Formats: sequence, C-alpha cells, structure tokens
Amino acid sequence: MNEILRRSITGAIYMILLLSAVFLSSDAFDFLFMIFGLACIYEYKRLVGLRGYSIFLAYLVLWWIFIYLIKEYDKTLINILMFVTIIVDMGMLFYLFSKKERQFSTLEKFIAGLFYIGGGCIFLTMIPYKDNDFAKFLIIGIFILIWINDSFAYLVGRTFGRTKLFPRVSPKKTWEGTIGGMVFALVTAYFMANYEPIVSPVQWVTLAAVIVVTGSLGDLVESKLKRSAGVKDSGAIMPGHGGMLDRLDSLIFAAPFAYLTLNIFANVS
Repeated sequence: MNEILRRSITGAIYMILLLSAVFLSSDAFDFLFMIFGLACIYEYKRLVGLRGYSIFLAYLVLWWIFIYLIKEYDKTLINILMFVTIIVDMGMLFYLFSKKERQFSTLEKFIAGLFYIGGGCIFLTMIPYKDNDFAKFLIIGIFILIWINDSFAYLVGRTFGRTKLFPRVSPKKTWEGTIGGMVFALVTAYFMANYEPIVSPVQWVTLAAVIVVTGSLGDLVESKLKRSAGVKDSGAIMPGHGGMLDRLDSLIFAAPFAYLTLNIFANVS
C-alpha cells in the first residue's frame, strides 16, 4: 500500500476515534486516554529497557485516584501531581540537552515513565473539565493546535528548511519548519475563541505558544529516547505513523504545562 495512503487511513481512523470519544461522553474520553497511556508506557518500557509490569499497576492506580477520586475535589493534591510531573519533564529536558550518555537505574526509569507519560496523560484528560463541565471544544482545539503545528512545521521545513534545529537528536527538523509551524498554530489559536469562548483570543494565543514550545520539546525528548534505543519508531501500532508514543509525545509532554497555563488564566481573570 502506498505510504501516503496508509498514513492517511491510519490518521483518519485515529481522528475519528478521538473525536467520537470526545463527543460521546467525558467517561469515553477518559477511558480512551487511559488505554492510550497504557500503550505509551508499554512502548516506553521497550525503549528504555524497563522490566516488569509494576509501572502499569502504578499508572492505573494513579489514574484511578486522580481521575475518579480526586479530580475536582482536592486541588492541592492535583497541584502536587502537576508540579511533580513538570519537575520530571524538566529532568527529561536535562537528559535531552546533555551530551553525556549515562545509564539510568530501574527506579529512575520507573519514575520518569510514570510521571512523564502517566502524569502527562492524566493532565491531558483533566484539561477539558472546567467548572464541573466538560469543555469539548477546548480539548479539540488543543489537538488541532498540535496537528496544525506538526503539519505546517513539516511543510515549511520541507520547502524552506535550511538550518538544522537539533541535528544530534533529530536531523530532519529545521528552525524554519519549527517557526513556520508555530506561526500557523498561533494564527489558528486566535480564531479558536469563536468556538470555545471560555478562553479569550489572547489567552488562546498564549496557550498555543506554551503548547507548541513544550510539545516540540516533548517530540525531541522522545526522539532522543528512540535514538538511544537505536530504533526509528517507538512501536508499530499505527501503520505509517509508528507507535502510540510517536503520535502522542508532543501532547503528553505539553499537557501539564497547558494545565498550569489554564489554571493561571482562571486565577487572574
């Protein structure tokens, strides 16, 4: 099958599944990303050589506690999880920019996977819940921003790209493509307020900038994990796209930063 056709079919199925879950119910959306999180953790385990199944159990327990027990009832515990997740993500950025290769202990791999992926999936699921309501167009807008950024970064980079962004980790990415993707995402974000007015146009643009920057860094983090493991893709669950982690790396990494940004908006408005 033609590669472009295969990618298109896989992408269409993914988008239909995602949008169907969003519009069906909040529980369907929660369940879908719990499953996506399990798939991402499975691929992460293979990339870093983490043995055993305890990380799956820890993720499911963490998910159950924060999605079904706490969520809207204890902001303190949610904020603690958010800052722990962000701290772990900052550690992943230190790993990304470090030129030295080092061996990580089993505990370090466990903690990194649990919060970098598990925490990211939890906050991605929490984002749509605003004032005890499920803001469908808010989360769809965030997905659209990632897709717009990725698509136009590829198109602009392929057409005008000359300056390598991070050749040591991702040789094909360019500064031109990165900037192009961001510009199109910011313009798209400005018009998002017409569909989800709980976030103003200026806030949408600010949120888009946070998502694009952190999402791009998340993509590079996963690229380094793959390069260290000596593989091209994190898995093969999505023909033409690689693994689930390949598809969600930007969203998972950006989620806690987006959640923090939305909370700042809510508290300063």
